[in-house]
Amino acid sequence: MESLYLLIPMSLVVVGFIVFILYWSVRNGQFEDLEGPGHAILMDDDNPKPQSVLDKSKQESNQSAKS
Repeated sequence: MESLYLLIPMSLVVVGFIVFILYWSVRNGQFEDLEGPGHAILMDDDNPKPQSVLDKSKQESNQSAKS
């Protein structure tokens, strides 16, 4: 019986801490996009991105400068 005088307040503190962490995570947007990271893995872009004209001209000038 005397252990309950210690365990009940300790459990209330733990529950209060858990509620605070949940409240903080909801306010900071931790639960905004639950599906996005999973879809990003599945929709991996296997094809390389095409180079723009500016990137090609930079590479050509770098190669001519090295030669």
